[in-house]
Amino acid sequence: MNRAVIVFVEGAMMNGNPKLARTTAAARAVPYAILVAAVSCLVAALGLALALPAEAATATVNLHTAASYSVLGGSTVTNTGTTTLAADLGLWPGTSITGAPGVGGATHKTDAAAKQAQSDLTIAYDSAAGRATTHSVSGDLVGKTLLPGVYTSSGTLNLTGTVTLNAQGDPGAVFIFQVASALTTFTASHVLTVNGADPCHVFWQIGSSATLGTNSDFSGTVMALQSIAVQTGAVVHGRALARNGAVTLDTNVFTSPNCSPATIAASSSAAAAASSSAAARSSSSAAARSSSSAAARSSSLAASRSSAASRSSVIAHQSTSLVTSPSSGTTTTVANTGPEGPVMPLLALSGGLIGLGLVLLMANRRREHSKVRATRNH
Repeated sequence: MNRAVIVFVEGAMMNGNPKLARTTAAARAVPYAILVAAVSCLVAALGLALALPAEAATATVNLHTAASYSVLGGSTVTNTGTTTLAADLGLWPGTSITGAPGVGGATHKTDAAAKQAQSDLTIAYDSAAGRATTHSVSGDLVGKTLLPGVYTSSGTLNLTGTVTLNAQGDPGAVFIFQVASALTTFTASHVLTVNGADPCHVFWQIGSSATLGTNSDFSGTVMALQSIAVQTGAVVHGRALARNGAVTLDTNVFTSPNCSPATIAASSSAAAAASSSAAARSSSSAAARSSSSAAARSSSLAASRSSAASRSSVIAHQSTSLVTSPSSGTTTTVANTGPEGPVMPLLALSGGLIGLGLVLLMANRRREHSKVRATRNH
């Protein structure tokens, strides 16, 4: 039976029953209204995805030869307790390294390699400081989730709890923090890197000095104009590089960032060239002293690394639990597209509404055919 017959029969059935007519008309309109809502959600999602594109990617900061250092000081380097460095230790132009931390790489004290590293640090510091601001921050970073970009603080910057750096699945995402004055992270604070964020691409350019609090867990490269104090038990996934002042250590663990292959290749080639030049200028007696010192520290370094691994594991577990319940009243920075943005929920909602609308349309069609068959039988 064609559509015209169905309409004629239904009209005859409802002619004497206005209430039934209104109910049937409403039932027919519902699925179309749902489909219109679905299309609206879809248009809104596409509009958010296209009208507000993601910010341009921030280029990483090239540390050149300074990339091979866990710690680089300007005036002195002082260590208390058992500290382990995954990479090199350097000092220039100062001459005093005390406390003998365990060094996973080489120690360069007032030599050509350390001088070159300080020169490269100055270039990297100026590069980070000159980047265009994408976000302003101030006060305390606690509870915030930050996306890649350049974050500028016009004064001091603190961290009393947990801040999360979310790369949204991009392992090359770069985070640069420009701090005009001092950076202070408090006891047991955490800088968490999630969704592909790499400490290798996190940079803290500090206009004066930095203090990393007791038992804190820090990610990124600190480039301080003056001094850096890494307090008792702090773990640093990155570097502490001071241009003019001292670096103070106390029973710390420095791990090497897991840099992307391209970054590793660039920094390794630069470091290799500088090391070769430095080796040509260094005396054989200095090399002998360095080798002897490294051999004497090897046994204690192995034991320290074992302790560091267990401490890092505990901190990582604590960090995961803390980020699930950030302090109330803090702000969160999110993008339109990504796991925390509105685009994906809108697309999911539009898909569900389309499905529901089609189901109701089919139900109405079956109901109409049933009415027609019932009429024919009578």
